[in-house]
Amino acid sequence: MDDSSRCRGVVDSYTDLVANPEHLLPLALSRPADAFAQATRVLADHPGPGAASIAHQSRAIVLRDRGATTAAIGELRIALRLAQRLPTPERTADVQATLGLTLGLAGRTAAGLAALDAAVAHSSGVLEGQVLMRRGMLLRVLGRYEEALADLRRAVVLLHRGGDGIWEARARTHRFLVYRALGQTARADRDLAVAERRLAATGQEWESAMAVHNRADIAFQSGDLPGALGFLDAAAARYAALGVPVPDLDIDRCEILLAAGLAAEAVAETEAAIQRLGRDGAQATKMAEVLFAAAGAAQAAGEPELAARRAAAARDMFRAQRRHWWAARASFVLLQSRYRAGERDGRLRAQLGRIADRLDQLGAEEAPAAHLLVGRFCAEQGRLAEADRHLTRAARVRRRGPAFLRSVGWLAQALRADARGATRASLIACRQGLDAAEEHQRTLGAADLRAHAGAYGTELAAIGQRHAVHRGDARMLLVWSERWRATALTAPPVRPPDDLDLAQDLAALRDVSRRLDAARSVGAPTARLEQDRRRLEESIRRRTRRTPGAGAPPGRSRRDEAATHHGVVEELVAGLGEHRLVEITALDGVLYAVTVVGRRLRLHRVGSVAAAEREVDFARFLLGRLGHGRPPPGAFATLAAVGRKLQEALLGPAAADLDGGPVVVVPPGRLHAVPWALLPALRAVPVRVTPSAAIWLRAGMARPPRRRRVALVVGPGLEGTAAEVAKIADGYPDAVLLSDGQATAQRTLAALNGAWMAHLAAHGVFHPQNPLFSSLRLDDGPLTVYDLGRLRRAPFRLVLSSCESGTVAPVGADELLGMVSALVPLGTVSILASVVAVNDAATTDVMVDVHRGLQNGASFADALTAVVSRTGDDPVAAGTALSFVALGR
Repeated sequence: MDDSSRCRGVVDSYTDLVANPEHLLPLALSRPADAFAQATRVLADHPGPGAASIAHQSRAIVLRDRGATTAAIGELRIALRLAQRLPTPERTADVQATLGLTLGLAGRTAAGLAALDAAVAHSSGVLEGQVLMRRGMLLRVLGRYEEALADLRRAVVLLHRGGDGIWEARARTHRFLVYRALGQTARADRDLAVAERRLAATGQEWESAMAVHNRADIAFQSGDLPGALGFLDAAAARYAALGVPVPDLDIDRCEILLAAGLAAEAVAETEAAIQRLGRDGAQATKMAEVLFAAAGAAQAAGEPELAARRAAAARDMFRAQRRHWWAARASFVLLQSRYRAGERDGRLRAQLGRIADRLDQLGAEEAPAAHLLVGRFCAEQGRLAEADRHLTRAARVRRRGPAFLRSVGWLAQALRADARGATRASLIACRQGLDAAEEHQRTLGAADLRAHAGAYGTELAAIGQRHAVHRGDARMLLVWSERWRATALTAPPVRPPDDLDLAQDLAALRDVSRRLDAARSVGAPTARLEQDRRRLEESIRRRTRRTPGAGAPPGRSRRDEAATHHGVVEELVAGLGEHRLVEITALDGVLYAVTVVGRRLRLHRVGSVAAAEREVDFARFLLGRLGHGRPPPGAFATLAAVGRKLQEALLGPAAADLDGGPVVVVPPGRLHAVPWALLPALRAVPVRVTPSAAIWLRAGMARPPRRRRVALVVGPGLEGTAAEVAKIADGYPDAVLLSDGQATAQRTLAALNGAWMAHLAAHGVFHPQNPLFSSLRLDDGPLTVYDLGRLRRAPFRLVLSSCESGTVAPVGADELLGMVSALVPLGTVSILASVVAVNDAATTDVMVDVHRGLQNGASFADALTAVVSRTGDDPVAAGTALSFVALGR
């Protein structure tokens, strides 16, 4: 917190300190641990009331900023009694101001403001500026922005006039926060820039860390999430070095994670912060703010009960602290959670309407979301005039602010047009909103951030899809499905910088993972290793998320936009050649399939998404049993029956459109890991699976490397695989072969980089909760998706002869996270991978047979189809071959 005395020097020795004890106060904010120790040393020498008052006040500032507000208030009451024994009223006013601020931050706002008012009344000049700054700070925390601004403006004038640069910098820092809350960005930037220069020049370490922290807010407001995360990490490192906990870090990180679509992570962050603050006895004001952040995170994560509990607790604390701005925001989250839980009565609608208007009056950042929710609610109940009023207000943000906020405004505009039956206007708004969502996505470099950011366009695309389904228009559904399908994979590739620390963290993670496996195998303790693994994974996540994206796409005129949408189907039809296309869309719990055969497009309603997922799960379970040599009686009859059910669930009547030619399947993200060759209509034809038709077309235009270099890699613990790869190597005389302990991460990445063909035979592990830590086991530990993301150019064609290597985690609507999400943007156009945990021994013959076809010029899909047709009556071979899919070209 910005609070210290009028002195600006920093103490250099204990002798100086005894002579000038007022140096303790600036030290409390520059080097808190040193200040506390030296203040304690001064008090041990039983000084006079002046020095003792300063020492107790200094200790109080450090204690308060560590969260120990009760102890801090005790120290300040002693400091105040000592100050009142002095003939100088300025000392009393200064302590009163610190006490008032501390009481206010502890939640005792009435007493705190009373103490600050008394301090203002008994001060003048520079001291008055310092007291006004502290009162302005408390008023800002309370959400009383106009009053805070008045105090801080007066404080800046007095402190500048008196030549007190440090306190002027503090006043400007808090005025920056007020301007930011009021949306006055230019003024906020100016104040922060001046404050940073003055704090840096005077060696105020803690406050310089705060300035870096504030830079995160500026970056966030401009939509630069990677930059914001970088500033937060830098500030966190500075705070940690000073030994000062800062709950605002948790709150701000939560806000950024929510903007990135990482709601589950935001919940974990805020829940951990609540536990930590509870142990540390944090300031009541900060505990209330963290509870509020936790409520918002739980709401976004689809946990309305947790959101309601946290929001109610925060609202009650805010009310007790007389923080009406904050209480209104918490009340909205509480009402929102009731809506999400299914409550739909008129009383709730009226309450939401009132709180939306109240948030508007207060200038709260939740106002657009509140009006959007009320507008939906009213439209659902047929109250169209009321819906239009709220949606109009929500739509005001469509032309200002960061891109992710503008996309929300365009969604409100689209819903408003829909409510009044203006289809064309609705679709135009959807396109504009998707442009904003794409702009936001392209600012992000990390694969997980880009995939989760796809959620901003999901509902906008769904509006267009619903109109297409309502019309029965196959062409229109294809266009709207492609407009926002796997967009994280279509943007220009972004590599993390050549960060030595990141490379070291990845190497350390491999080492820890290898030692963990060894410890588990002998039953040794693993707690410390697990802790190291989690620490390294978090460090890797944070480093990669600071990578900026490629930037916003070039602007498109409305005429260009119309031409793009008109031409997308023609381009697709022309690019399919001899292939048939089946694009499957999941919309409102129902699957629809668009088939393109020749120049004919047809739209089919297939059935329930949930039913399809059940059939896929059973089919994968059955193939896993077959592949591991546990076939049930009548295995082939069972396979045939399962295949028919799977086809009915995934294709339904669309299967009749397929006529025996090669097929390109574009499934929704949640149905990507499907053994497509099990379907009767696809059993005997080459099948290529792709996240989107656009990605498949683009892959067809990619140029292979000039040099046809082949890399063959064999990980440890695979019986018979060395013989498999030796047979494969016979067909590639110049291949780089890594096996028998040579398949380390460094050598493997070097071999993969820019290869024309690569074959990786290794144990694979898919992590559904952390898909970018899915890995292939090499001789020195796991090679993760993060490692693959550091390649300069991924292998052009890649065979992953490992368990579940083709499995991905669906994110949002149709985004994917896994091996595919790292390799496709970096140049891989064809992948052969499994969607089931395969039998290593049975895989050997399948892989040798596949490569025989590849060496004769076959594509992955053609080679795999030929292998499936030759499995004969061997259920293990059939189950293994059917577990692989050809991804891409």
